[in-house]
Amino acid sequence: MIDREDLCGKALEMRSRAYTPYSHFRVGAALLCKDGSIYTGCNIENAAYTPSNCAERTAFFKAVSEGYREFTAIAIAGGNDTVESLDYCAPCGVCRQVIREFCDGSFEIILAKSREEYKVYTLEELLPMGFGPENLDKKMLYGADDRL
Repeated sequence: MIDREDLCGKALEMRSRAYTPYSHFRVGAALLCKDGSIYTGCNIENAAYTPSNCAERTAFFKAVSEGYREFTAIAIAGGNDTVESLDYCAPCGVCRQVIREFCDGSFEIILAKSREEYKVYTLEELLPMGFGPENLDKKMLYGADDRL
């Protein structure tokens, strides 16, 4: 069972650790592993922009680097640090693709405005027809009888 309010709370807490001197848009994420472990992340900006990293990817990369590969849900909370109330903050396209690498379409993405106010989507809803590891299966790409 997913404790969505707890996961949202952890994502909201992580916003305070975000490094956002350029956009001032703070995002926190809390990733729930199938064994109940939670990995958190925040966005980290860079003056060169491209090396910046989103909160969702930070959480995934931390978990994967510790050996986790099975995930249940992620909560995301984000918004401008000058605004008192948050709006729903969906993952960017790159983060959706990273999520797709490790998760199937039923993975839950929880967009939090507060611990109690959130929306839940599946990965399939946010990334229909996503490209995943199975798309690189040689039999799928070339047919079972074709030779490479």
